[in-house]
Order: sequence, then structure tokens, then C-alpha cells
Amino acid sequence: MEGEESPTNSTKDKRQVGEEEDELSEVEPDAVPQEVREWLASTFTRQLNTSRRKTDEKPRFRSVANAIRAGIFVERIYRRLSSATFLQLPPEVTRILKSVDEWNFDVWQLQETSNNTPLRCLAYELLNRYGLLHKFKMPPATLETFLTQVEAGYCKYKNPYHNNVHAADVLQTIHYMLSQTGLMNWLNDVEILATLMAALIHDYEHTGTTNNFHVMSGSETAILYNDRAVLENHHICAAFRLLHAEEHNVLVNLSREEYREFRSLVIEMVLATDMSSHFQQIKAMKTMLSLQDTSLDKSKALSLVLHCCDISHPSKNWRLHERWTTQLLEEFFRQGDKERELGLPYSPLCDRNNTLVAESQIGFIDFIVDPSLGVCGDLLDKVASLSAPPATPTISEEPSNAEPGGPIKRPVRPGGVVGLEVRRPWQDCLAANKTRWKERGMKDAELRAEMALRGEKVNGETGEEGEEGEEKKEEKEEKGEEEKESDMSEQPASEKEEE
Repeated sequence: MEGEESPTNSTKDKRQVGEEEDELSEVEPDAVPQEVREWLASTFTRQLNTSRRKTDEKPRFRSVANAIRAGIFVERIYRRLSSATFLQLPPEVTRILKSVDEWNFDVWQLQETSNNTPLRCLAYELLNRYGLLHKFKMPPATLETFLTQVEAGYCKYKNPYHNNVHAADVLQTIHYMLSQTGLMNWLNDVEILATLMAALIHDYEHTGTTNNFHVMSGSETAILYNDRAVLENHHICAAFRLLHAEEHNVLVNLSREEYREFRSLVIEMVLATDMSSHFQQIKAMKTMLSLQDTSLDKSKALSLVLHCCDISHPSKNWRLHERWTTQLLEEFFRQGDKERELGLPYSPLCDRNNTLVAESQIGFIDFIVDPSLGVCGDLLDKVASLSAPPATPTISEEPSNAEPGGPIKRPVRPGGVVGLEVRRPWQDCLAANKTRWKERGMKDAELRAEMALRGEKVNGETGEEGEEGEEKKEEKEEKGEEEKESDMSEQPASEKEEE
């Protein structure tokens, strides 16, 4: 019957879900609290597998013999096209954007300086740097209108986390991956445009609630997309609907073939940001990297890179990461408030009075972010090695030919193969942030124990008393005042005078 799932596909779906659950079943019971385990399971595994479009196409990458000069190449493009500037950015914004090639770029500073238009300013800057405004003849007025509308869409629900600043952060991070690892040299102009655009719109009109919330509450969006990748489908649909309008169509001068290639890649990349497909995506990439093949699937590679950029905030410096964590938790808590109002059970980490924040971030780093960025780094290494020219074995123990933003030549590996490895600035940040969370977790645990001895309920993260504990405290204080007044009224007149 049409629309009915075949037994073969059903069996495959169950097997894939089972494999994803196995990834978490390997976690030692004492490694993370139960609430954190439930959050990892509910967020990063699928409840029901959706069919994925498969393609036999494995585009061959352009030669990357000059990959180590990627950063210099981008800068030359920027200088050449700077005279063709369409939008006039304030001097202070221009100054901040000079550090856009850095891993720990401060997008919050850009947000403050740009009068809350970080996405518009950054998107224009990058489209100009990569020469895409000129290449695809984007009408200046149309580009201005389009970027303004995209930014407005991110501000529609006033989300603490999934907003225009998060979109700018992901866009800047994927720019780092493109420009500082040589990745851009493997892509044609349409693919670079699609990669930047996918990052730009990947959370467009996000509601500030999870896919599971949409499904459990029976939202119109969940009904429209049959409970599958609800938000991701909406982001794509809403963005392309925006592009379809003449006044927003910055793609008007793409050929029919270019547009088809662009749209296909953007759709696949944004759908891959669905967190429930995480383990399947990581496993597929590990398998691909283990093959002795001379080509890689571009769409799968770029999808993984975007997914990693989307969850990368724990790999930035502590100041940035802590702020992102605070914003995300407030968004979770607001969802929890809605769940309470609707009579739904709290989703993991959404109860503002009972959430172990430090432990959740440690679990997120250990089981999601660190392994993902590790695979992403391996992917970038392999792609670089595929096109690296033959090299004479070296006995050097330290890199001697490193260039800013480029791969580093490492000592000879077994078999006499000299590999090229991209820098991984996220590793130090992940380790440092994990240490900070462990220290905070220990302090929180001590505080909870102390509060428990006093019979008070405490929030696991902030150390603030919960609602119930606060109410009991107020009741005790009121009762104490009443008893004191009662004692005073019962005292003999002589005693009162003495007092």
C-alpha cells in the first residue's frame, strides 16, 4: 500500500535505532547522572528512523596542492573586492571583523557593536570575502533586504539561545573550517555558497523549543512534517520561501543547474543538524574514513562539518562557552515552564529547579562534542592527504613548515607516509572547559549536601534554593514571628516593663 513502510525498511530503522542506543549503553552507569543520560538519549538518538536520500554521486575534489595557502588566498580575495563594497559597515564593526579568522572569535562583541545585527554584518563580510557577491552577481538592494529578513526571522521568538547571535556564531565557525583548514580549496563556488548559506539559515525561525516538544504538544509544525526533523524541515522551507520572493532572491542570477546543486546541498546539510541523527552520522563518517578510497562524499563531509559547528560552543574559550551554556539552559527552562503549563512531563534538563548543569556539560563534552570534533578533524586530515604531493620522509620531531591557518607537516608515520594534519584549536578549549565544569560540579555537590542537611531544596547548578525550600523558609520565619508575638502577649506586665 502506498505510504506504508516496507518490512525491510522497518527492520533497518529498528536496527539503526538499536545501534544508536548501543553507543550510549557503553557509557558506564556511574559516568553520568541518570538525568544527563536521559538527555543524551532523548536528544542525540532517534525515536524513529526517517528514510534518508542516498546518492551514488561522489564528486571529486579540486586539487589542494595549495591548501596551506588558504588563509592568504581568502585575504587576497578580500583586498581585491573591498572596493566593491555594497553595504557600509561601521568602523568599529569592521575592526572587530578583522579577527573573524580566529577560532575564539567574539560574536557577542560583534552583536553589541553592530546594534544587534551580527548576522547581517558577518554574512555580508563573508560573502564578499569569498568573492560570491561578484561571482553570482547578487543585487545589492536584494542582498540587504534578504539578510535583514533572515536576521528578523531569528529574532521572531526572542529565544535566549537559538537566535541571530547563535546563527552568526555557527556561520563564523564554519568560515574558520573553510578558510583555515584548506577546505575551501576543494569546493567550487556553488558549494562554498551553499555551505555558508546552510550555516546562515540552519535555525531560521527557530521556536526555542525542541523537536520532541513539538511532537509531544502536537504542534502544527509537527503535524505538517509528520513528526520527523520538525524544526529542520521548517528552517529549510521558510528560508527557501523567503528566497522565492523577488525582493529577497539573491540567487536570481544562478543558472538552473547551479540552483539545483545549491538547493540539494543546503537541504542535506541543514537536515543533518537534526541532533537525533547524530550517532548515525558519526558512525557513517568513521566508516567512510576507514576505507582506502581516493574520494569522499562532499555532501556527507560538509554535513558533518556544519553539525560540528552547530554544537561547537563547548570547544570555545571558557568566557564564550559559559555564556552560551547560560543562554541555552534558560531556553531549556522556558520550555520546561511551557511543559508544566501543558501538563507534559519535563524534558531532560528543562526543570529549572532540578537540573545538574555541570554534569550535563561534562556529559555533552565527553560523549558528543569531543568525539564529533575528533572525527571532523580526521575528516579534514584525510581530505588534505588525498591531494597532498609526495613528500620525502623527515626525521624532524617538530613541525618546521607550519604556515598560519594551514596544515602542519608531521613526523613520518609507520609505512613511510608523511601526513598532513590540520590544527585543532578546539582540543585545548575542551580540556580546559571540562576541568572548569568538574570543579564547579564538586562545589555544587558540596552545596547540595550542605543544603540537604538543613532540609532545604537546592538548584543543582546555581546553589539557589528551590521554590519549595524558599516557601518552607518563609513559613518558618512567619511562624517564628507569630510565636514571638504570642510569647510577648503572655508575659506578665512586670516582665514587659523590665524588657
